[in-house]
Amino acid sequence: MIQLIVGNEGKGKTKEMLERVNSEIKEASGNIVYLDKNTKHMYELNNKIRLVSVSEFSFTSSDEFYGFICGIISQDHDLEQLYIDNFKRLASVDNDGLEAVLAKFNKLSEERNIKFCISISTSADQIPESFREQIIVSL
Repeated sequence: MIQLIVGNEGKGKTKEMLERVNSEIKEASGNIVYLDKNTKHMYELNNKIRLVSVSEFSFTSSDEFYGFICGIISQDHDLEQLYIDNFKRLASVDNDGLEAVLAKFNKLSEERNIKFCISISTSADQIPESFREQIIVSL
């Protein structure tokens, strides 16, 4: 299952994600990975959370980003949760392609039994109708 945190830029999505992931690690029985565009928030994350700075890799399409995520999953059989901050930028996707990409990630989440928490810089009304029920925070 994927969970979405949505809101326009500068509304506090990253802060919300950091609070959630830091509280989740206390109860997690498996591993948690947090993907971000850089290491700026490294010291705000619990040291048990694996931070991956995606800027070290170059993606030109959502398919390449999806493959990257599959690589992370394949290397960690104890992965329980995956947090992706700034999804549209990291996944190289715009609003037009968002529904197809979210569907792909939702399927992966269900197949692998890994919870995805994704922040998207857009308003809730720009999220495809089929994924609006998965919005957990709208800022």
